[in-house]
Amino acid sequence: MNAPPFEVADIVRAAGKDFIEKNRSRLTWQHLRVLQAIERCRTAALGGHLDQCSRCGQQAISYNSCRNRHCGKCQTNARDRWLSDREKELLPVPYVHVVFTLPHQLSQLALANKRTLYDLLFRASAATLLKIAADPKHLGADIGFLSVLHTWGQNVLHHPHVHCVIPAGGLSLDHQRWIHTRYAFFLPVKVLSRVFRGKFTAGLKRAFRKGQLTFPGSLQPLENERAFWSSLRSLFRQDWIVYAKPPFGGPQHVLHYLARYTHCVAISNHRIV
Repeated sequence: MNAPPFEVADIVRAAGKDFIEKNRSRLTWQHLRVLQAIERCRTAALGGHLDQCSRCGQQAISYNSCRNRHCGKCQTNARDRWLSDREKELLPVPYVHVVFTLPHQLSQLALANKRTLYDLLFRASAATLLKIAADPKHLGADIGFLSVLHTWGQNVLHHPHVHCVIPAGGLSLDHQRWIHTRYAFFLPVKVLSRVFRGKFTAGLKRAFRKGQLTFPGSLQPLENERAFWSSLRSLFRQDWIVYAKPPFGGPQHVLHYLARYTHCVAISNHRIV
């Protein structure tokens, strides 16, 4: 693959200062640290070392990487180690790939309350899988799985969803035998969707009562309790999206797909036009 003509770092250097000035009230020190790391990555600002060819003696300076997990030029080794560790955990059984997605109406609330809602997304999706899998009507087993959060979609717009890589079966409740799934799609998607919706909205109610949610800007009307309950009722009337199918190419294929996003920034240098 040819080197891209532009890098995220070029954009940060060209427009970073103006962007920070215009959005200073919305940026945290973590945001600023990421921008600075990307801007300085593999430049003299981070120091470097002298490489020399063992054959011809030619020398070249290599500047150090920032090693920030949001940098598109770093984290290759960390990603490969993560992928190797996950592949060692795979069982010799079929796997399925399940995705839990938040409705678009929750996007702004999630952006304003990342820690609370992303944590709730993990917990609600995990609790849903464990509950339905343990039900004798569906599987009657204890299951294990890997979950990875994605906060953007292919169009690089905010789109929170959790990918789950799951063995197609589990241990019997007495942990004495392996139970194979009776469905080609592992667990009924419509049942997963309804339970996930119920658990997530229940978690939102608890967070609201405990004062754990903030409502900046256009979200301010939701500070009113009646308005908040009304918005929840609207969400509860919708079908929430849960996607499930056997992973194409096996579980390694899904892990390689997820590994591309576990150690990088949302937009790669090769997608800049």
